[in-house]
Amino acid sequence: MRNSFYLIIVVLSACGAVGQAQAALTWEQVRQRFEQNNPTLAADEVSVEESKAQEITAYLRPNPDLSLTVDGTQIAPHQGVWQPFAGTFESPGISYLHERQHKRELRLESAKKATLIAQSNHLDLNRTLLFNLRTAFVSTLQAKAVLQLAQDNLAYYDQVLGVSRTRFHAGDIAQIDLDRLELQRVQYESDLRTAEVNLRTAKIELLTLLNDRTPVEQFDDTGPYDFRDQLAPRDQFRAIALDTRPDLKAAIEAIGKAESDHKLAIANGSSDPTLSGWYTHNSSNNNPFGINTAGGSISIPLRIFDRNQGEKLRTQLDIARAQKLRQVSEAQVFSDVDSAYAALDSSLALLRPYRQKYLEQASRVRATVRFAYEHGGASLLDFLSAQGEYRSVQLSYVNLVGSYLTAAAQLNLAVGREVIP
Repeated sequence: MRNSFYLIIVVLSACGAVGQAQAALTWEQVRQRFEQNNPTLAADEVSVEESKAQEITAYLRPNPDLSLTVDGTQIAPHQGVWQPFAGTFESPGISYLHERQHKRELRLESAKKATLIAQSNHLDLNRTLLFNLRTAFVSTLQAKAVLQLAQDNLAYYDQVLGVSRTRFHAGDIAQIDLDRLELQRVQYESDLRTAEVNLRTAKIELLTLLNDRTPVEQFDDTGPYDFRDQLAPRDQFRAIALDTRPDLKAAIEAIGKAESDHKLAIANGSSDPTLSGWYTHNSSNNNPFGINTAGGSISIPLRIFDRNQGEKLRTQLDIARAQKLRQVSEAQVFSDVDSAYAALDSSLALLRPYRQKYLEQASRVRATVRFAYEHGGASLLDFLSAQGEYRSVQLSYVNLVGSYLTAAAQLNLAVGREVIP
């Protein structure tokens, strides 16, 4: 009874492992795992938090200074009596640097804009890494499609070999023809092994981006491996990119930060007074009303020489530099969108005739020539040529779909968000 129980547990565990191996991840699931587990993205997110922490430092007030002055302590006996604290003069005081021209507020404003830039740069890194992830995802789907095609071609060719062996035994074809057919099988078997290796390599790359240690045999993804025939106008993608691209946002935010830094440089050129106050206890004072006194002072630096002129000029030049870099980023956005759009449009132009006629023609030619060959109406060379043409057309179509999906991912990267799922 116990052995049967253990056997049931083993069988259920094996079924669970098989079920886990068969669970294929969709693109949304892969993306979610990537955003949760990718170490590069997680490390860069820490830099955003560091920038937020600098906002706290930027808005700190100056600490007041506490001073204590003690004087008049006797160091020798007076008339034979030593009273060291009889005539001691005590004066505790406090001073505070008052920052003028909204220096604290401007430091905080500059720090907040630095945080916005860090957030935009983080989104831009996420955009780039998502393109790498989508490319790896598409490569896996493409490798699976090529593998399925290789399996179908080999299975089809094995059927042909079975019929040809029957014909050979019946004396319908010669030994040399059968040998040539069997030798041709090596090509299809080689295609199958190569496709298996490519699929394994694509899965390894995808697992690396996910920071996932799942065995390759238990990992799989799934998704539509097809193309959309229609493509929106290029200007529509340009407009979306101008509103979405995080690197362009970072360039615009850099202008705002440069302007805040310039304001801060001007404010730092102003003098900050130091306010002081103190209390004095002087027991040796002859004036009975002057034993306990209070006083205050204000200290203002004389800025005869403006030592902040260089920083004012530097920050002003930095504004012009940031504006030019913004123009560079905008030009790069247009270039990226136009290039990706052209690649995607080119892929569609190649794919349309395949769907409309080439795939059907290749299948029809192969079926017709095979029928003719098996009934003595076509030569072996004709059959092998038709089979090779079918293989070439199908493989080209699968690879073109992969190129289309990669170009779509490139357009998503150029636009800054997923516009073509």
